[in-house]
Amino acid sequence: MTDLTALQYTAEHEWVAVDGDTATIGITDHAAEQLGDVVYVDMPTVGTVLSANDVMGEIESTKSVSELYAPVSGEVVEVNGDADADPSIVGDDPFGAGWLVKVRVSGEVSGLLDRDAYVALTGGAA
Repeated sequence: MTDLTALQYTAEHEWVAVDGDTATIGITDHAAEQLGDVVYVDMPTVGTVLSANDVMGEIESTKSVSELYAPVSGEVVEVNGDADADPSIVGDDPFGAGWLVKVRVSGEVSGLLDRDAYVALTGGAA
């Protein structure tokens, strides 16, 4: 299990794990619970340059379609092919096998929430 306190979060319910200059991005448990059964994920392709806070894709469930936001600026260096092939893993294991993209970060990583702030934002759920 991922150490959830080591992650950073967005108010739009994405999580970020930064390791050196690479950020792994996914959705939170809270988002997964709100979405229900995830049936489709539209992610950026490798090589796409993202700007923090811009829309980087969509996630579709049996309940709704939600936009995915880039929590950091940088270039997409990897896309989770398993999540593309079987979107249900995004909802079933959002902090593990259901990660979405890896980004080579450009610039500073700022404006993100720590675990306590995210839990307070969501009323106790992550």
